[in-house]
Amino acid sequence: MSFDVTGKLHKKYPTENKTDSFQTREFVIVVESGNYPQYVKFQLTQDRCTIIDPFEEGQEIKVHFDLRGREWNDKYFTNLNAWRIEAGGQPSAAAPASTEGNFFPTADDEPGSAAADDDLPF
Repeated sequence: MSFDVTGKLHKKYPTENKTDSFQTREFVIVVESGNYPQYVKFQLTQDRCTIIDPFEEGQEIKVHFDLRGREWNDKYFTNLNAWRIEAGGQPSAAAPASTEGNFFPTADDEPGSAAADDDLPF
């Protein structure tokens, strides 16, 4: 499931090394919607952690993301996994497409892939 949303970059967090081979980075945008602003947190993983670097807090950006969810010990977790960021309609210098660290690859992760045709058991 791919989505996009536009808002102002509110906060960038430093990259966190979760294990020796897995890293994440979070950032928050403010979306003006209705009477109250919405603060939405996104996650970047692996080689995509640097795609937020060129953008400054307060700058208007468009975030392309996938909705990810999983269950662990009867608890449910949801992530908004960003994979491209644009400012003024211009794509960022995105890292090469990679599914490393992505638990649910999508067709957007690898151009021309047959991810939509996969027969996954879940």
